[in-house]
Amino acid sequence: MKRVLYLIACVAVLTSCAEQYNIQGTSSLSVLDGSKLYLKVLKDKDLTVLDSCEVVHGQFRFAGLLDTTYMASLFMGEQSVMPLVVEKGDIAIRIDGAQQKVSGTALNDVLYEFLDKHNQLESQMAELPHRESRMLLDGVSEDEINRTLSAEAAVLSQREDSLVYEFVVANFDNVLGPFVLLQMASSVPQVEHIMSKAPDTFKNNPLVSEFYKQVTEAATAVSAGQGSGIPSADTIDDATIQDILNGKDSGQ
Repeated sequence: MKRVLYLIACVAVLTSCAEQYNIQGTSSLSVLDGSKLYLKVLKDKDLTVLDSCEVVHGQFRFAGLLDTTYMASLFMGEQSVMPLVVEKGDIAIRIDGAQQKVSGTALNDVLYEFLDKHNQLESQMAELPHRESRMLLDGVSEDEINRTLSAEAAVLSQREDSLVYEFVVANFDNVLGPFVLLQMASSVPQVEHIMSKAPDTFKNNPLVSEFYKQVTEAATAVSAGQGSGIPSADTIDDATIQDILNGKDSGQ
């Protein structure tokens, strides 16, 4: 009996030491009702289902023990819905027609603040062709339109590059840095600049090292006239990495 009580006590201690996550989700989209959602994380370059649940009357929930912090993606079937960080604490997911957002824990708040800023820049960039059409209707010359919009596009591009660079550098020590590097790095110089500042722990991350290897190979190919530039996130490894890093346009 004493041995049994000792084993129970040991299990209780180990369980209490493990971190717990609690994800409470809400959705106003009726199409999600009755759907099965999957919380998938990347382990050794393979997507693994960490948890699953069903959406009932616009509500869903994931909960469990956590051995480490994961960069994850919420899936409906085979479709990635949005990225999130599975970490200790109470996490809130909101999905509706105008917004997809994760909040409640430190890294998720940081991630979605960044995504909001990034999406604002992308929206401004996407607005430029509409402005071109309006300027043409207003009788502005094509040369003036090109000068004006090219300058604005260059400024927006620089702001986006700076936003990504500063975010990755600020998050070298957690799962957000590799995620944003692979998903949003847009040029070889930008990647080289980031890697020049990176600590060894970041450089030795398997996904980062594989990505950087392919970036340098692509740069060499371009200099030899045999390539077209930086590889995109969905070509650095396989469809698994593309899926887990999906969600660039999520979050407001």
